[in-house]
Amino acid sequence: MSRFFSERHSELEAYTPGEQPQDRNYIKLNTNESPFPVDHCAIRRASQASKKLHLYNDPECEVLSQKLAEYYGVSRRQVLAGNGSDEILNFAFMAFCDEKNPVIFPDITYGFYQVFAQVNHIPYRQIPLKEDLTIDLEDYMNNDSTIILANPNANTGIALGAEEIEQILQANPDHVVVIDEAYVDFGAQTVVPMISEYENLLVTQTFSKAWSMAGARLGVGIGCEDLIADLNTIKYSTNPYNVNTMTQAAGIGCLERVQFIKERCEQVCEIRAWTAQALKDLGFTQTPSSANFLFARHPQIGGEELYLKLKERGVLVRHFGTERINDHIRITIGSMENMQILIREIRSILEETR
Repeated sequence: MSRFFSERHSELEAYTPGEQPQDRNYIKLNTNESPFPVDHCAIRRASQASKKLHLYNDPECEVLSQKLAEYYGVSRRQVLAGNGSDEILNFAFMAFCDEKNPVIFPDITYGFYQVFAQVNHIPYRQIPLKEDLTIDLEDYMNNDSTIILANPNANTGIALGAEEIEQILQANPDHVVVIDEAYVDFGAQTVVPMISEYENLLVTQTFSKAWSMAGARLGVGIGCEDLIADLNTIKYSTNPYNVNTMTQAAGIGCLERVQFIKERCEQVCEIRAWTAQALKDLGFTQTPSSANFLFARHPQIGGEELYLKLKERGVLVRHFGTERINDHIRITIGSMENMQILIREIRSILEETR
């Protein structure tokens, strides 16, 4: 870093995104992207919108926000569009956390939570998952803290039920509970309907996974009007034109094809089931996934070694160096063809290491 870098950020450990290598063509199963291209309606609308790129985009995202409100069954003032759900989450850290309101989240979860806390100088505590990598509800009862939970959890894919999240909401009425539903479309239960009952509930979702828009950067926050007003205060103090013209248009196009998107999610779930069984047949153990990825390990080979050997063969998966999970790999669910190649290459690697 330069000698000009602020001391207040000198200890910051930046988030490490999944690899996006350019050296060769990989079967990319490392960043939980959709195996399907974005829908043609989204492409058409984005193309039309590109003709207005000389003008500023609508900071209110009015048309998109109304479509989002209709999709989620809430009012227009209960939604906020963002530059990916990461931006909404960062707004939440800025709006609802400080020295008097620290934040808690699991020790194994989406890595950006820790970074958001550090960059905003917010005290935080990471609560260990149980040995089976599930969340212990008792750890989140009656805490004097803002709570951030990914549901399904990042990395593990394990989901809490809506009734379990409701218990957490009821036990922490004076603090905001943020439920990050990035992977909810692949088998978990959304808690968006609860926002009308719990003023302390903020839900975030993304268009990066189920909607095939990872490269467009579109996310949404859903909560009571007062919470969304708080987030808007942060937005208009940092990045008022946060969702570009083409992304807004593409999001509208996707929302016109909801049934088609749901059918694609069902396909991903079917491929996930096939892959999970194939891995089981090869001797892997896995966490029960409600996401568009699998989290697996094999007694014969370490997670890093398997990741590296797969990369040599042109297949990218994700490996995390965290001590508790460094024997695992995380596998995005791709097309059936790609998953068949993955299983073939893993079988070959296991045979070589015997």
